[in-house]
Amino acid sequence: MTERALPPADALPAAMVTRPQWLCWRPEDRDGKTTKVPIDPSSGSYASTTDSATWKDFATARDYADLEDIGIGFVFTDDDPLVGVDLDDCRDPTTGELTEWAADIVTRLDSFTEVSPSGTGVHVIVKGTLPEGRNRQGDVELYETARFFTVTGDHVEETLETVAIRDDALAAVHAEYLAPQDTNQSSGDATATEGTPTSATDGNDGNDLGDEELLEKARSAANGEKFDRLYRGNTSGYESQSEADMALCSLLAFWTGGDAHQMDRLFRESGLYREKWDEVHFSDGATYGERTIERAIAGTSDFYGDDGQWSLFPETGTQPTGGGAAEQSQQTADVAAIESLQAEIRRLEAENERLSEELAAERERRETLESELAEQENRGLFSRFRD
Repeated sequence: MTERALPPADALPAAMVTRPQWLCWRPEDRDGKTTKVPIDPSSGSYASTTDSATWKDFATARDYADLEDIGIGFVFTDDDPLVGVDLDDCRDPTTGELTEWAADIVTRLDSFTEVSPSGTGVHVIVKGTLPEGRNRQGDVELYETARFFTVTGDHVEETLETVAIRDDALAAVHAEYLAPQDTNQSSGDATATEGTPTSATDGNDGNDLGDEELLEKARSAANGEKFDRLYRGNTSGYESQSEADMALCSLLAFWTGGDAHQMDRLFRESGLYREKWDEVHFSDGATYGERTIERAIAGTSDFYGDDGQWSLFPETGTQPTGGGAAEQSQQTADVAAIESLQAEIRRLEAENERLSEELAAERERRETLESELAEQENRGLFSRFRD
């Protein structure tokens, strides 16, 4: 299975080898696309990039990978200073020559660099802090937590064999290649493999909204009260938390422009996040969270654009673009009708929340009365026995 021999420990930086953040991986076909699936080296079952119990030390992972003829991978976490930079479709597998944009990034970061399993990309590992905002644009991806990289140890010549601290260079690369969408110099769209939620779709390219700006816009939108309640973990009005999860993810799909990575990151910061999000619930190894994101994106037809273009749930004060007077008049009428419906929805949601609170209070009062009644009956029974 493995396209390259498994690397020995001395072919990798000590900053990676000494950390017990290793798992294995094998390729699986999902929807006609090959995906690298993480495997627990101790059990052979699916691993999770958010569950340290499914990771092991380097030697254990390598031994299991060698036994099963599969690959090994390294998990990035909040507890380490490492950042992984994944550059796809940038290397000639025959000559080893990098594209101009990839060579620029590798030179700037000046740290340990290896060839990816396909031979057509490279991984750069640095120490630093990933800037806020998007972490994927075209063929450039940057990750520092809850993701794994396949590891080959196939060192790129003329790059360091150790992991260097590169905060400034990392910020510069992020600003030039990821922040401004129209200045990205990479070619084509990246294929989601390692470094992505293990089975979630890539969705769309997203927009340029950072997390904080996105949350601010979502909360100030016409349906901002609903978003805020869900984001705080309030599930009133939904028959189950799973329905609330889907409702929040649908809103996140709109505001992120269908960016699965940003959706996952924001959901983990919400009050709805729970352990179930990372549990494998499907036979293909997909987790509950990954599949929820997939379905939310698939069910969303309108997305918020970088230019703030009007859509189904516009921000307060945002108007649709239009041409002639008749078209603008019709759009104004449409907006008015939608705003009226949204106002009615907010009223009904508020009423539902009020009734839910009253019902909860009534249940509590009833339980208190039943408890007092039972206590009185017990005292009466005890009194009769005593007499």
